[in-house]
Amino acid sequence: MIDYLRGVINSKSSNNSLTIEVNNIGYAILVPFSTFSKLPEIGNLIKIYVVETAVGMYSGIIYFCGFLTKEERNVYLLIKNEVPGTGAKKAMEYTDKVSKSFLDFKTAIISKNSLVLNGTFGFTKKTADKLIATLREKILKVNIVHEEEKKLSNTKIKNNTIMEEAIECIIALGYKEQQAIIAVTNIYNKNNNDITLENLIKKSLQYLQHSA
Repeated sequence: MIDYLRGVINSKSSNNSLTIEVNNIGYAILVPFSTFSKLPEIGNLIKIYVVETAVGMYSGIIYFCGFLTKEERNVYLLIKNEVPGTGAKKAMEYTDKVSKSFLDFKTAIISKNSLVLNGTFGFTKKTADKLIATLREKILKVNIVHEEEKKLSNTKIKNNTIMEEAIECIIALGYKEQQAIIAVTNIYNKNNNDITLENLIKKSLQYLQHSA
């Protein structure tokens, strides 16, 4: 299995595909629109993470789907492998929508917030409900938080004693760290950063109980 390709962009096509030349071999790669729009110009070196996809009942044709980050690829694989009736093309479309914010998508799935999935990411209610039902348990085990978003979130928590103490308290009560971070961050932001430690813990626990 090929994990990634590093080579020079030989060409780009309007159908969101590109050709990368690696050791005198040209690899045709399909990418989401969000990835295509971030590609450097032709002639530049690029590293792209790939997934080999088979087409046809007997897997006669193999092509690559490509992503600039592991997070994008992880989202694609999670959706493609876990959501019923979602093939490679549909999974690429969903990944394109989710690329607006992997962190917000993960939070919306865990908290069963179909309104965010509909309003922010453009999923229909039916699709949003299906994503929540199939991904909610599995998404906790998958690292899909973009590094920049992760750094911003961690910096915000580290610089806020109340949030940090609330998270530690909720973890001590038996919840997972990621669950505590999501709950506390949600409640803290909804209260415009003006809340006591006691109320932050109380409301975060209520949030977790309602999303269970």
